[in-house]
Amino acid sequence: MAAQSVKGFKDILPPESERTAAFEALSRRVLEAFGFRELRLPTVESQELFVKATGETTDIVEKEMFVLTDAGGRHLALRPEGTPGAVRAFLQHNLNLQGGRTKLYYVGSMFRAERPQAGRFREFEQIGAEAFGNAHPSADVESILALTRILDEAGLKGRTTVHLNNLGCERPECRPAFRSRLLDFLRSTVSDLCDNCKRRVDRNPLRALDCKGDGPRLKEDPKTPRLEPCAECRAHFDTVLTLLPAGGVAPQLDSSLVRGLDYYTRTVFEIRSSAIGSQDALAGGGRYDGLIKSMGGPDVPATGWALGVERVLMALAAAGAQPRPPHPDVYVAVQAESPELEKAAFTAMQLLRGSWRVEGALFGHSLKSQMREADRLGASVAVIFGQSEFSEGKCTVKDLREKDLQSQTTIAELERAVRNRLTP
Repeated sequence: MAAQSVKGFKDILPPESERTAAFEALSRRVLEAFGFRELRLPTVESQELFVKATGETTDIVEKEMFVLTDAGGRHLALRPEGTPGAVRAFLQHNLNLQGGRTKLYYVGSMFRAERPQAGRFREFEQIGAEAFGNAHPSADVESILALTRILDEAGLKGRTTVHLNNLGCERPECRPAFRSRLLDFLRSTVSDLCDNCKRRVDRNPLRALDCKGDGPRLKEDPKTPRLEPCAECRAHFDTVLTLLPAGGVAPQLDSSLVRGLDYYTRTVFEIRSSAIGSQDALAGGGRYDGLIKSMGGPDVPATGWALGVERVLMALAAAGAQPRPPHPDVYVAVQAESPELEKAAFTAMQLLRGSWRVEGALFGHSLKSQMREADRLGASVAVIFGQSEFSEGKCTVKDLREKDLQSQTTIAELERAVRNRLTP
């Protein structure tokens, strides 16, 4: 039996790989326009990093991490998400001492040992952005606007919804008071909870609201307690709601949205698309002002998000708006097998590659086969070397978009002739 990939891991072949690269390039362009700079994170981190940052009772820590022990006995993990590593890099390299804000983004694979599902494999790609050092609600808004700009420009404008909630802060009268009320409620109905929620309800009752089993039922139950944020958290959230429409985003308030990680405070959000079925979340994030301090750093406010690239590509496919993979601008062919024609064609290919995408070199096949290949690849212009015109120092430039347009040119003028064909 031929070798097979491990379940939950997959090869990404053309054209999907090209669509993925096109979406990555678009995301980089938008994020850099918003002032974010790229951070390249290591694939392996200390297991303790994710336990400390993400929370002991999250699904990620309890059952989804790929954990390994190296030859030195250290407990390591393949990164299941990007935020803890970004915070670790922020602290390790003293970026907080550079003054001002720090805005970083990352692109890369994440790993979770969960059951594969639509748009989510055990290795999957995320693009994420983290902004450190700005406590003002404008940082929340700018973060959301960068994300929606990416999705809009990719082809999902008008096809997504932004869901928003306020999780409050750690002041006693804010989220702790809500947690206490929720805990009392869950204890009164503990027999109705799933085994996971029964086991962890006393440690983190908010997890029940995020549970795939109990969550939907609890969110619809009018008896389930709702957060009553403190005055400062309410004012922060009100400013977010005021500024978002100025950026062209009309959010939907969702008091049941809690996200799956412990470190979020105040603003949390998800972007959803109904085009991909029940697993409709394309991206999500929020503010996490206490995380950096809890990891041993200074008290630095922060906000961020991550999007699932595979989920976004699924939504784009459903919307008929997939990123277009690149196609060759020029296809170079020869009319007959001839060492001198092939040498001239190779020389021309290298010359033209200085300015355009160039394909060719299928020289052992008939001209008809080569032109069929040019059409299949979507080339715009063909350069054809034939024996008779080559003897006069010429070749043929053919516009493959307008089949009747072709002309001969001297080899010395080839680059100009191709540019004339490709320039509108």
